[in-house]
Amino acid sequence: MRVLGALLAGGQSRRFGSDKALAHYGARRLIDHAVETLRAQTDALVICGRDHPGAHALSDRPFAGAGPLGGLNAALHHAAAIGFDAVLCIPLDVHPLPCNLRQHLEATHPRVFASQHAIGFWPASLAPTLDAHLARGHRAIGGWVAHTQAVRVPDAHLGLVNINTRADLSALAAA
Repeated sequence: MRVLGALLAGGQSRRFGSDKALAHYGARRLIDHAVETLRAQTDALVICGRDHPGAHALSDRPFAGAGPLGGLNAALHHAAAIGFDAVLCIPLDVHPLPCNLRQHLEATHPRVFASQHAIGFWPASLAPTLDAHLARGHRAIGGWVAHTQAVRVPDAHLGLVNINTRADLSALAAA
């Protein structure tokens, strides 16, 4: 199975107070941790919602600022167009990501982590379905998960932290 890695990186970081992609977790930036995780587990990589050196950038689809589903939609369409079977997507602000992320989620049907729905495995064939879903005005990732009947994979044992604020990042670094 050919899998495209998609880093959802188009957020505005309002609660964080600055561009969290550039914030450091340990010696590296959050975006670099996420890129490294996806590159090691997928056949190619795209970054949705921003430019990043050494990676192919995709604009949200159908419009900029469409949120995580806009990035996922762009990745699904790109994957389908270049012959990939599926997309493994992650947001740049959930850490630490397991080095066997793909093994946790890979399947022939949609799968997401139970507590982190932006981390998911999506068949590229869902691209037109997500287009229609977004055209109906649905932008919440939870609604997309329900619509596709994505399997929710238990993830509590992974210790994933969603970094929304500087305090979240400090707590993760201290753990």
